[in-house]
Amino acid sequence: MTAGGHGLSLPFARDGVRCDPSTTEEHTMAFALAPTMATRIADLYRRMEQAYDIVARQLDFTCDGCPDNCCDSYFQHHTYLEWAYLWEGLKALPEARRKLILERAADYAAKCEEALANGERPVVMCPLNEEGRCALYAHRLMICRLHGVPSSLTLPNGQGKTFPGCPRCQELTRGRAAVPTVERTPLLRELAMLEQELLGPQRGVLPKVKKTIADMIILGPPQL
Repeated sequence: MTAGGHGLSLPFARDGVRCDPSTTEEHTMAFALAPTMATRIADLYRRMEQAYDIVARQLDFTCDGCPDNCCDSYFQHHTYLEWAYLWEGLKALPEARRKLILERAADYAAKCEEALANGERPVVMCPLNEEGRCALYAHRLMICRLHGVPSSLTLPNGQGKTFPGCPRCQELTRGRAAVPTVERTPLLRELAMLEQELLGPQRGVLPKVKKTIADMIILGPPQL
C-alpha cells in the first residue's frame, strides 16, 4: 500500500495508510507552497500570537515552570494549508533531523492507535517536541499557538463556544468576575478563506483533513 501516492511502506498502518520512516526524500519535495501563500499564513500566525500574548499579559500568565506539557495533548487539525506550511518547515531541516522526526511520528501514531483502540484519549508527546521545545516553532499550527489562554468562537450557525484555557490558566482565572479571552472567530475565518484560495476548484473534492501532526508528517506534503 502507498502513502498518498509516495510509494512508502511502514510496519504499521495509520488511517489505512502505510509509510516507511526510513524513506523520506522521495516524497519530501512533492509539494511546495507558493511563496505568497506562505507569507500570508505566516502573517496570520503572527497575529494569532499577538492575540494570545495580549490575553496572557492581562492574566499575568506564563508557561514557565509549569509541570504539565500541552504538547502531549491529542489534537487533530483540519486544513491542507497548515499541513503544507508545516512541511515547508520540515523541508528546511537537515535530512538526518527530519528522519528522526519521522521516526518519532511513526512511534506517536502507533501509540495513539493503541490508546484509541482501548477507548482511551491518547496522551503522547508530540514528535516535534525536542527537549521541551518545538522543532518547528515558527511553523507550528493554529491550535499550538492559541491553546492555553481562554478563548471564544462563534460558529457559522451563530452558536458561541468558549474555551477556558489550560489547567494552569483555569486555576489563575478561577473566581474572576471578568476574564479576557482571545476571540478566535476572525482568525479562523481568515484561515478558512486562505484554505479556500489554496484548494480552488478542488475544494469539496478532496477529502476533509482530520489528522494529527504525526499523520501529516508520515503522509508527507499534501497532494494538491
